Amino acid sequence: MATRTIRRRLHHGDVDGRRREYVEPSRFDVQNEPLLGNDNHSDHYKGYDDRHRQDWDDKTKEVDLHWTCLLSNLTVQWSQWLASIARGSGSVLGRLLSLSSITSEQYVPICLTPLQEERLRNLRRRLKVRFNGSHLDHQDALKQLWQSSYPNREVPALKSDSWKEMGWQGCDPSTDFRGGGFISLENLIYFAKNYPNSFQMLLHKSEGRRAEWEYPFAVAGVNVSFMLIQMLDLQSDLPSSKAGVSFLGLLGNDEKAFDNLYCIAFCMLDAQWLARHASYMEFNEVLKSTRIQLERELALEDVTSVKDLPAYNMII
Repeated sequence: MATRTIRRRLHHGDVDGRRREYVEPSRFDVQNEPLLGNDNHSDHYKGYDDRHRQDWDDKTKEVDLHWTCLLSNLTVQWSQWLASIARGSGSVLGRLLSLSSITSEQYVPICLTPLQEERLRNLRRRLKVRFNGSHLDHQDALKQLWQSSYPNREVPALKSDSWKEMGWQGCDPSTDFRGGGFISLENLIYFAKNYPNSFQMLLHKSEGRRAEWEYPFAVAGVNVSFMLIQMLDLQSDLPSSKAGVSFLGLLGNDEKAFDNLYCIAFCMLDAQWLARHASYMEFNEVLKSTRIQLERELALEDVTSVKDLPAYNMII
């Protein structure tokens, strides 16, 4: 259950020896709310409004809507009838017809390959694991992240001010995994190990003209994980968003598609941040822009793997 709390947030990227902080009321519902900002996440990401229709007279509208509904119902019925026949024969046509029902905003997937089912099942298992600071394997994962981030420095205690340097909001990183779960820590470790140059560049903010009040690296990474989970509709029985259905195709070709997409999304976020000359209070807007850009790239027809995404060049 969400609880009402008052938190003092300590921010990453402070300069000239000053500590930037503020007291902010917030509501946290694990796995249901992002970490930065206080906007309702359900209002964060909305599709573009449909174009305004021409101003027809009332009678014409009634006729038009009547035929639209009639034709739509007939189309659905014929599609279902043909799909049932084709699936019964085990034909390729049956697979194609059963992949999705298409509306102006959503695809509704119906069947997956056994490989996609297995990989989606494994990914969902990971999503269910919440970070627990008392678990030794979770503690070891935090230490592993530090070693990957600062290979020449000694790993600090699990509660230490040193963790703020990485962009955690306090001395105890375990309090910052509310929305992302353990998978967000796994994402950060995967990023550090597989794309170390890009990881270090973002960690140390070594590229571009930076704001005086920068986004906190580690907490931003948790937010990126949360955003991807929502965008790909991974908490539903089957993803039905356009991005979610496109992701299932990527997952069939790459078992680590989610982790690789995470790395791309994080680099996208930083690029958007620099392009906007953004500061801390604009983080949610930058995150929304990142989601929109990623959704557009996933919608491209020739994208069959993560490496086909135009933004993949950002991490290599």
